[in-house]
Amino acid sequence: MSASGGNRAIIAAFLANMGIALAKFIAWFLSGSASMLAEAIHSVADSGNQLLLLFGGRQSRRAADKEHPFGHGRERYVYAFVVSIILFSVGGVFSIYEGVDKLIHPHALENIWIPIGVLVIAIGLESFSLRTAIKESNHIRGKSQSWVSFVRHAKAPELPVVLLEDVAALIGLTFALFGVGLTAITGDAVWDAVGTLAIGTLLILVAITLGIETKSLLVGEGATDADHGRIVGAIENGPEVEKLIHVKTLYLGPDELLVAAKLGFAAEKSFADVAAEIDTVETRIRTAVPAATVIYLEPDIYRRPAEPGPPTETVVIASSD
Repeated sequence: MSASGGNRAIIAAFLANMGIALAKFIAWFLSGSASMLAEAIHSVADSGNQLLLLFGGRQSRRAADKEHPFGHGRERYVYAFVVSIILFSVGGVFSIYEGVDKLIHPHALENIWIPIGVLVIAIGLESFSLRTAIKESNHIRGKSQSWVSFVRHAKAPELPVVLLEDVAALIGLTFALFGVGLTAITGDAVWDAVGTLAIGTLLILVAITLGIETKSLLVGEGATDADHGRIVGAIENGPEVEKLIHVKTLYLGPDELLVAAKLGFAAEKSFADVAAEIDTVETRIRTAVPAATVIYLEPDIYRRPAEPGPPTETVVIASSD
């Protein structure tokens, strides 16, 4: 994923969320709607999340040093994981708290047309943010790849995070509009509380999903099946290597793939020939998978199994005493 593409989606989401958060706080203050307050906190949490993603991207570009010889690429995963925790604690838990409090202590809404208007405008702004995220994601998403597969298997965390946040925001706004609208129609503030609880439940589910997917990246994921096949092909599709003994891969960051392989070479080859052929294989790997920035190839001697000879006959000579 290009950094500029991810940053465009993040910045679009940040600007949309900041404007929406301000409008929601004003609407909550004038109407007393718990759904509006929950949505305002949701937008503030999302805005903070976008800043964290930008900061994580900046930190990940720091040069490698003695303590971090493979660089800081995984910092993007760390901050994406922090985003999921914030979304859970600040957004989800607070919304659940507000919804329960509103059920216990219901009160009528005032100036109800204000939150309804703000919610409609917010849906438009969030749709713009989601459109930007979809546009940037389509640059790296496979044509036949589903959106669920993209979110689950993307190695760059920023776009999946923004996509899930924007989808959750649109669904949350629908819940809020549902709660405030039914409260306006029925005069029963319980519907506002129900909408708030639905928003909180949604945010917690999204946070758990983000946490699970980001944790897998933090622990360490290897190349995708397609890239693994390209790496194996790049090693084997040439006269240099007699046998690929084993190969292992690991993402050091969204755009940095480590490849380690043990290769069997013919016993009669000189050291100079093996060294030159390893360079050739490395070049093929980098051409096939540009993300393979760190490559370690270990040479070994491969002895071809002996050709089976013609069957031999055993002659038994019997002797008599």
